[in-house]
Amino acid sequence: MATLLYRLGRSAFQRRWRVLLLWVVILGAVGLAAAEAPAASDDGTSFMPGIEAQKAFDLIGERFPGSDADGANARIVFVAPGGEKVTAAGHRAAIDALVGEAASEPQVADAVSPFTAGAVSGDGSTAYATVNFKVKAGDLTDADKAALEKAVDRARDSGLTVEVGGTALAEQPAAGGPAEGIGIALAAVVLLITFGSLAAAGLPLLTAIVGVGISMVSITALGSAFGLSLTTGTLATMLGLAVGIDYALFVVSRYREERAGGHDPREAAGLAVGTAGSAVVFAGLTVVIALAGLSVIGVPMLTKMGLCAAGAVVVAVLIALTLVPALLGMWPNAVLPRRTRGRGASAGPPPRDNGGSRWARFVLRRPVAVLVACVAGLGALALPATHLEMGMPGAESKPVSSTERRAYDDLADGFGAGFNGPLTVVVDVRGATRPKQAVGDLAGKIRATHGVVSVSPARFNPAGDTALFSAVPATGPNDERTKDLVHTIRAERAALERGTGARFEVTGSTAMDIDVANALQDALVPYLAVIVVLALLLLLVVFRSVLVPVKAAFGFLLSVLAALGAVVAVFQWGWGAGLLGVEQPGPIMSLMPIFLVGIVFGLAMDYEVFLVSRMREAYVHGDRAPDAVVTGFRHSARVVVAAAVIMIAVFSGFIGAGESMIKTVGFGLAVAVLFDAFVVRMTLVPAVLALLGDKGWWLPRWLDRLLPRVDVEGTGLAAPPGPTAAPTSTSGTPAPQEPART
Repeated sequence: MATLLYRLGRSAFQRRWRVLLLWVVILGAVGLAAAEAPAASDDGTSFMPGIEAQKAFDLIGERFPGSDADGANARIVFVAPGGEKVTAAGHRAAIDALVGEAASEPQVADAVSPFTAGAVSGDGSTAYATVNFKVKAGDLTDADKAALEKAVDRARDSGLTVEVGGTALAEQPAAGGPAEGIGIALAAVVLLITFGSLAAAGLPLLTAIVGVGISMVSITALGSAFGLSLTTGTLATMLGLAVGIDYALFVVSRYREERAGGHDPREAAGLAVGTAGSAVVFAGLTVVIALAGLSVIGVPMLTKMGLCAAGAVVVAVLIALTLVPALLGMWPNAVLPRRTRGRGASAGPPPRDNGGSRWARFVLRRPVAVLVACVAGLGALALPATHLEMGMPGAESKPVSSTERRAYDDLADGFGAGFNGPLTVVVDVRGATRPKQAVGDLAGKIRATHGVVSVSPARFNPAGDTALFSAVPATGPNDERTKDLVHTIRAERAALERGTGARFEVTGSTAMDIDVANALQDALVPYLAVIVVLALLLLLVVFRSVLVPVKAAFGFLLSVLAALGAVVAVFQWGWGAGLLGVEQPGPIMSLMPIFLVGIVFGLAMDYEVFLVSRMREAYVHGDRAPDAVVTGFRHSARVVVAAAVIMIAVFSGFIGAGESMIKTVGFGLAVAVLFDAFVVRMTLVPAVLALLGDKGWWLPRWLDRLLPRVDVEGTGLAAPPGPTAAPTSTSGTPAPQEPART
């Protein structure tokens, strides 16, 4: 592996213009494909096939032709001024006018007046009208939305308070915004401090942006064919930018180190790609495993996000191995410290002691105390995770400045908390002799269930073999009592159906959220087992050690549980939530835990490979086990810290997103990187290796013979620079000689 990558790095350095042209052609080709590709739209794939709510949802689309079960909708809420009623003549006329205008729009399937549907609160202060569209929310044009907004504004002129909930006018999720740019700016500052050179700081940023650009344009080009969207690409942007900077950072740092050791520019580029590049390949592979493993969950959206992000990571790896050495070939001395730039190499090897080596010695002197402190601290932070409640935050989690949140609150005030999360009951009456009576009996039994406050009149499809009605719970969508109610109705299904000949299923957004949360909770352990086993096998090959991979997995579990605990404390319990713009704490999005586990595992293995591979390199070259730890920290600690700070900065940028999912993921990833890089990898890892000593690198002989040798530590590249270093000019043009490699 190291020899192959060494040759690749030298070749990219020597043929730099060809490599640059190749990447420009790739970017142009995918850009042209994206420009010519049709706009992406939802492919209609079920959110989570197999769960009851999804099957019932699909049945609605099948049995009620002409109505899209996933079509956009708007629930327009009217509140009369203090002491007045919406049934007053003036208010009623304004409401009827709005409903009439909405119904006349070409994309509107139907608009139902509150006065014909009985959608007026008991005290007459609140009412709502329902507008159903023929198409999904993403397919509504600006003109369609503007027409509804103008009708709402005219109703407001009458003195009514009018708010709009539903999906029709809801803002589409956007990642980061200005805060994302702040994250990139912070990354640039960290790089500048780390390298002390504008060129060295700018190169990782430039190549990372190129990689993200290629990835996102590719997603756009493939969007229509595979049902990809901007939300699908959010994770690809987040991870592509973070790992793209980190991977280039490690190659550039190793290049500077090799130049400091006396190697000419082309040789230094080859050695950098052969050693740091090997770590990049295996670190990237662990991230890809974790992201591709999201496909085992069975959620199509999550599968698409994982595979798109995995593709972005692959692009970042390829750029680090080819484009980075090519750019180093164009400006071989620009990335060096200013004081040595004129000579083309630094005055000698780096100092024996620096902050990294001093920190390693500090840990090595007291490994037990450090280990106990790390485990106890992360364990305490993980305690809130034991109270994790999963759900799907809806309009109640939006800021009060949004009309969706105000509509939600007005409906809860006027009709009760459960009105915002009604249960939709789908009844199949093909086996009933008296369909209408069967549906009526079933609705009556459900109405009598404790926790149900009302049941709507049933609506039959044109064929008369399927009926729909809504059951309104007494409690809100995210209340545990609502969850218990859904389970109770389903558990009593046999008794409720007895004697009717009908069969029913429960769906709706509330039931869907409950089913998704249960399914994801059941899938979490198998998913975790799959990626941990695969990564342990990969790390076993990389480090040729039994205990180092186990230690890596243990550290990951600590950091991810601590990160989940922090997410629960902030987003569920509300500790410091206002500082992050979270106005309404509540259940954690059901996708979040499994999402966090997959991404954090990949990133944790990144740091493990980057840091421990340098220790392994020192150990196989003759250092004692404790000295190898110090050597690894001397060479890698500063860069690993810089990489972690960059990732924290980039991920923190996504906390500024308006979408709850992106905000939660950004915060979770930022704190997970903080815990994993600084507590686990920089502190717990050297403490464990100090206690293990040479046993940490033990591998049974029979297993040593079975495992393939990938030479990540660059044993085959260990040649002294002096006699083999080809002379070069400051422009980086190498002499034709090439040293022999084993």
